[in-house]
Amino acid sequence: MIPRYHMPEARAGQVIGLLGGSFDPAHEGHRHLTLEAMKRFRLDRVWWLVSPGNPLKPVQPAPIARRMEQARKVMDHPRVIVTDLERYLHTRYTSETLRKMMGLYPGVRFVWLMGADNLAGFHRWENWEWIMQNVRVGVIARPGNLLAARMSPAAARFRFARLGQAKAELLGQLEPPVWCLANVPMSDISSSAIRARGEWKR
Repeated sequence: MIPRYHMPEARAGQVIGLLGGSFDPAHEGHRHLTLEAMKRFRLDRVWWLVSPGNPLKPVQPAPIARRMEQARKVMDHPRVIVTDLERYLHTRYTSETLRKMMGLYPGVRFVWLMGADNLAGFHRWENWEWIMQNVRVGVIARPGNLLAARMSPAAARFRFARLGQAKAELLGQLEPPVWCLANVPMSDISSSAIRARGEWKR
C-alpha cells in the first residue's frame, strides 16, 4: 500500500510529463529540459521520478533523501513535483513503473520525457516497445545528438508514430503510439561530470 502523501495529485485529462532518473545530482540541465518540455509539449505538470538505488549495481547513488533535497533546490517550480513514488511502487524497470502509474491514475495523460541520448539507446531498455506502444514519449534534443536519435532502432521501428516538431504541442492530446523529437539549445552539463569534478559526493 502506497502512503497517500507519497502520491502526487492528478486528475483525469491532465497531461503529466514524467522525467525519471537517479538525479545524482539534479542540475540545471534537468531543469532546462523540464521547462522546455512543459512549453513545447504543453504539459500541465511535470513529475521528477527520483529512483531508489539499484541493488544490482556495484556503485550506489547518494541517499535518496539527499538527492530529493537537491532536486527540490534545483527545480523550485509550482508546476513541477519532485517525488520518490517509484520507491513505493517497488518497480525495477521503467515499463513496470509506467504500468503501475497508469493503473493508479486512470485517465491521466502521461508523457515520458527523455533526452535524445536516451532515445539513441532506447532499444536496450526492458520492454521498450511496450513503452512506445502505450505511453506518449517526448524527446528533447540538443544540437549535436540529433543524428544518433533519428537513426536509432526505436526511431526507425516507430517512424509511423512520429509527430512533427511543429505539432509538438499536440503530443499530450493524441493516443499512443506517438512520440515527438523537439530540438532546443541546451548545455552539456551532466551528473557524471559534476561528480568527476568533486562537486557532489556520494
